[in-house]
Amino acid sequence: MKRLIAATSLLGLMSVGSMAADTAPPAQTPLSAVKAGEPMKMVYEVKANAWALIIPITGKANFRVDMKPETYSIKGKVKTTGLADILVNYDMELAASGYVRDDHLETYAYVSQNSDGKKNRRVEMTYGKTDVDMTAKPKFGSLGEPPATPEQKLNASDPLTAFLGHGFIPRAAGEDPCGGPMKIFDGRQLTWLHFENHGLKPIKTQGYKGEAYECHVSMDRIAGYEEDEINKDTLTGIDGPLRMWMAPLPNGAIMPVKIQADTEDIGTVTLQVSKLKFLPLETEVAGNPD
Repeated sequence: MKRLIAATSLLGLMSVGSMAADTAPPAQTPLSAVKAGEPMKMVYEVKANAWALIIPITGKANFRVDMKPETYSIKGKVKTTGLADILVNYDMELAASGYVRDDHLETYAYVSQNSDGKKNRRVEMTYGKTDVDMTAKPKFGSLGEPPATPEQKLNASDPLTAFLGHGFIPRAAGEDPCGGPMKIFDGRQLTWLHFENHGLKPIKTQGYKGEAYECHVSMDRIAGYEEDEINKDTLTGIDGPLRMWMAPLPNGAIMPVKIQADTEDIGTVTLQVSKLKFLPLETEVAGNPD
């Protein structure tokens, strides 16, 4: 999960198109409308930038979530550009699908294909009643010590569903708006992300202007890691706290609109939402998905 957590939590931030938000999130979420018979899609894009000396390093991630009353599907692409290909190469295509429940998205299947020019690993997962079936080509060298148990895997979501679906989980009155923990299983590593609310702050990005909750992120490596990785409390390659700003949107979603972290190799990396749209699914026009 070293690369995938970094990709989905940093480059895979997923975005929100020009939406202002009320600071008090409604009790409902987009799932309420979907379950009531209003299929919708969410287009979510994010851009990242950093500097290595005086050379810019950039990245982008594009995601689309289609939600129907009973099922959902997510497709995404994460890619670095510029010098980032020298320091770390993310060129990933991701897909997830599953069931729309009243208060969350429930994973059924997940596929990730990394075309990094090295292992080019493909991971496929299917959630069953008693375990999660996983195949990886090429195979993982190990599944960590200890490996994730069937119960642990079934109690977590794939990285796409965990990250994007987190914004659709209702927060009760008085509950921490940052939510959590976010339980992520990528086929090998099981990780829990914990959030600490540091209050509402003004945020302005290409795709969002308004207030957002500043959430500080810590992580627990639950299973699937090597012994020398277990006691680390930050994401791979990150030196210091990861900060995520989650915006309460008018439709009840609470979506990440900015992420910032200090890295070991290239200094501060900032990810900002560049587009977020919620649209009726039936309005899609062939050849123009946005």
